[in-house]
Amino acid sequence: MKLKRLQCYSFFLLGIFLFIMASCGTDDQQSQKKKEIEEVDVDWSQIKDRGTLKAITYYGSTSYFLYRGQPMGYEYELVSRMAEDMGLDLEIVIADNLDKEIEMLKKGQGDIIIHGLTITQDRKEQVAFTIPHTKTHQVLVQKKPDNWRQMKIHEIREEIISDPVELIGKKVYVRKNSSYYKRLQNLEEELGGDIDIVEMSGDLSTEDLIRKVAEGEIPYTVADYNIAAINNTFYQNLDIDVRLSFSQRIAWAVRKNSPTLLKEVNEWIAKMKQNTDYYVIYNKYFNNSKSYRRRVRSDFFSLETGRISRYDDIIKARADSINWDWRLLSSMIYQESGFNPRTKSWAGARGLMQLMPATAKELGVSNLYSPESSIEAGTKYISYLSKQWTSIPDSAGRVKFVLASYNVGLNHVKDAQRLAEKNDEDPNDWEVIRDYLLKLSSPEYYNDPVVQYGYCRGEEPYYYVKEILERYEHYKRFVG
Repeated sequence: MKLKRLQCYSFFLLGIFLFIMASCGTDDQQSQKKKEIEEVDVDWSQIKDRGTLKAITYYGSTSYFLYRGQPMGYEYELVSRMAEDMGLDLEIVIADNLDKEIEMLKKGQGDIIIHGLTITQDRKEQVAFTIPHTKTHQVLVQKKPDNWRQMKIHEIREEIISDPVELIGKKVYVRKNSSYYKRLQNLEEELGGDIDIVEMSGDLSTEDLIRKVAEGEIPYTVADYNIAAINNTFYQNLDIDVRLSFSQRIAWAVRKNSPTLLKEVNEWIAKMKQNTDYYVIYNKYFNNSKSYRRRVRSDFFSLETGRISRYDDIIKARADSINWDWRLLSSMIYQESGFNPRTKSWAGARGLMQLMPATAKELGVSNLYSPESSIEAGTKYISYLSKQWTSIPDSAGRVKFVLASYNVGLNHVKDAQRLAEKNDEDPNDWEVIRDYLLKLSSPEYYNDPVVQYGYCRGEEPYYYVKEILERYEHYKRFVG
């Protein structure tokens, strides 16, 4: 009897212990879950006050890339247009891994994910989707037989998968957290058979997997039709005709606690989709196969080559002589001439760095249409201007003064300094001088007694400096 009581008591104690452990485990799980879904509290008003929209994306030949010195991409062009219409600067934030985009969004590293996401129920639990900007459907990407060019269409179809049911038992390679992975799981249920779904790293993009199929490294992957179709123009040995899903909606995403930002973005997308520019941008990236092939084959397509222009080697050598980052000098040259050495301005400036012949002559250079000569003359002039701004203690600030002087002339920048001093403001602060340059287009300011060189179209140096530095940031992301 005592033994029985002892056993009951032991079971009672064990029950209490297990209950306590289970309660702790539940609390830990709930705490962890709460931690996982915690979001920074940033909405439209904070973004407006900040003046910058931070957009999260990923490198890709249709989303965001560098081509011949110009940042490009379907998503990039759309969000650039949106930020401009909203009166905001744009900061591109690159996700190292596609799987991290939502995590980065919640942590406040960005305000919006612009790498187009398929709207799924799982994702809707984590983020707030905008209205769709595109519709597509998922397709199987597979390689045609090696001798497909000598075969008839029905012969090709006999040797490749033509029905999703034939995927049972086959290896299909997709990223684990992608909508493609979920679709294959659902397809298994629909087909009543197992597909060997091989999980790939989130570091790989859809286009990386498409290339692996084309090169025979993997047998199958899944992609959105519009992405598969544009890649098919380059990898013509691919078949993308097997449809695996109904139409799906592609959208951007914001945090769930950013309802006002969501409203602003939705209003912009709805308005933009009524504009022909939206379709022009879409067609530029998804329906222009010649342009896509030209980009991918180019020596200046950054996703493949890491080069900016055909003048990289000359620019690097001359940038060293003025202690500039060669990518900064490249951005300046793009601003001046778009890397076209035959460019001539309405005022007579010539060559890659758009110097006037008289200035070039003073610098000992005669042939401004020669890339080497133009870059030599331009960097000599930059060196001269740098010596005029030794009073600027901050090297980054000094660069801005040099760029503005190169664009609008040293004397107009000096006038802006004199106005700043007259109004008890810091003449060595670029933000201050930038504002006075803008004011020099107004009679109230260019007629001021301290101004020695009169009217200045101040918007030109303002945007000149801003755009060069913004492009330089793009170059730093793409080119080592």
